[in-house]
Amino acid sequence: MQDPRPLTRSGASAVDPRASAFVEARLAGRSIAAYPGDLPATLEQAYAVQSQAINLWPDEIAGWKVGRINPPWDAQLGTDRLAGPIFSRQIVEATESASPIFLFQNGFGAVEGEVVIEVGEDAPAEKLDWTLNEAKEIAAYLRVGVEIASSPFAEINDHGPLVTISDFGNNNGLILGAEIPGWRDASPSDWKFRTSINGVEVGAADAMSVPGGPFESLRALLEICARRNLPLKRGMHISTGAVTGVHVIAPGQSTLIEMAGLRAIPCRAETAHSTYSPASRA
Repeated sequence: MQDPRPLTRSGASAVDPRASAFVEARLAGRSIAAYPGDLPATLEQAYAVQSQAINLWPDEIAGWKVGRINPPWDAQLGTDRLAGPIFSRQIVEATESASPIFLFQNGFGAVEGEVVIEVGEDAPAEKLDWTLNEAKEIAAYLRVGVEIASSPFAEINDHGPLVTISDFGNNNGLILGAEIPGWRDASPSDWKFRTSINGVEVGAADAMSVPGGPFESLRALLEICARRNLPLKRGMHISTGAVTGVHVIAPGQSTLIEMAGLRAIPCRAETAHSTYSPASRA
């Protein structure tokens, strides 16, 4: 993979208009009617757009989301995982009251119950290949979490994973729930998740519904980020994939994400407004 490191804000090179369009729309809380340019044709192109957008965003990366690349795209691209950044002001702790889920009006909005892994140590910058056991060893804690999947572009998931990658992997925040006890000696197949919207169950599955499970997502992310010269850092939170599925939700609706035996995470969807809406949660 070619080096898609972010360009500097000083403007030494022109910023890809696709990156600036997504960043401007996200900061303004507005939608994008059509993809703002040519669709990315390769992983390198998609991550290059994302990297430039990261460089334009007024916050630091504090985690990553990992999403699944489904057939036939996985065979075509040679991977079944994609990555997108999660920024520090977009990560919040769940409370007993409903946490806000900010969605772009007339864009795409969904909720995903996930296993979240906290990284326990800096990943060596020079290490490009990781085994499943090595990935598990670098994990410090596992928690239940909720990924907010939202993009200003309503069709973000309709044009393949390269488009999804180009707009922060379709992420707009992460809510952290309870720690999963005894996770080192447990099987993810025992972690039973349930998602409901407005009191109606919309999905139920265990944490192995994501192929390879949460540690395979971490392993893949370690390699993706290493090849982008963005090695994972201690304390980062990694959202490892939608356990019960990607559930479309609209402002005004409520949702409850549960893992059997742990405190549930109640949320309420709201419309993202102008300025950097997640900052209002800090």
